[in-house]
Amino acid sequence: MNKIILEVKEGIAYITINRPEKMNALDDEAQRELNQSIDEVNSNKDIRCVLIAGSGEKSFVAGGDIGLLKKLSPKQAVDFARTSQEIFSKMEQSEKPFIACVNGYALGGGFELALACDFIYATENAIFGLPETSLAIIPGFGGTQNLSRLVGKNIAKELIFTARRITAKEAKELGIVSRVFKTKEEMLNYAEETARQIMKNGPIAVGLAKRAIVDGFDQTRDEGLKYEASLFGLAFATEDAKEGLTAFLEKRKPVYKNS
Repeated sequence: MNKIILEVKEGIAYITINRPEKMNALDDEAQRELNQSIDEVNSNKDIRCVLIAGSGEKSFVAGGDIGLLKKLSPKQAVDFARTSQEIFSKMEQSEKPFIACVNGYALGGGFELALACDFIYATENAIFGLPETSLAIIPGFGGTQNLSRLVGKNIAKELIFTARRITAKEAKELGIVSRVFKTKEEMLNYAEETARQIMKNGPIAVGLAKRAIVDGFDQTRDEGLKYEASLFGLAFATEDAKEGLTAFLEKRKPVYKNS
């Protein structure tokens, strides 16, 4: 049985973490399959948006497989962390938007996977947390860096030092979660609608906008503005930009060709 399921329908990729008997915890095999799925998504120009969810009703991803983690030597732990960081970086650096659809537990590596997405939707029963310090280890898949950039250093330190779990409601209040839904079905339907709305826009422009936000975040404001201007110019070099501006003036819907 595949631990990661990749399906593509009408330009939307659906990546499902499929280890419900282990609360969708990530082991080395799931890690490899996730990496392969991300590579396949990024190489397919027909895919315009990616939804990531966990199998079943109890968990998005409950973290790394503790049985596996217990067996790691310090060197193996570094390699395991770096591999996961590299996989998640492929998502962050992708021109395609990634939407995390969190139902149930998103703990440790599961929370870090969600943080690597462009935004997070969650159900009311979702629980987020980085509990690693309670196991005498630390977040290793990007949590210390991505959470602090999202909510600020002080809140990130509080959540990591205490290993406290938070509800979807609190996660939304902190700006971690964009929207909260009553059911998983409602969340997935809304995520698909969001993906379809994104797909109405110029695909290259969406990718360039993502680059401006993600890459510009760690630059000074002046550097970020210069970077934005350079990407603005790149957008104007595309056939899609010509089509979009012409269609607006001609009062018709644009037909974008990702070129």
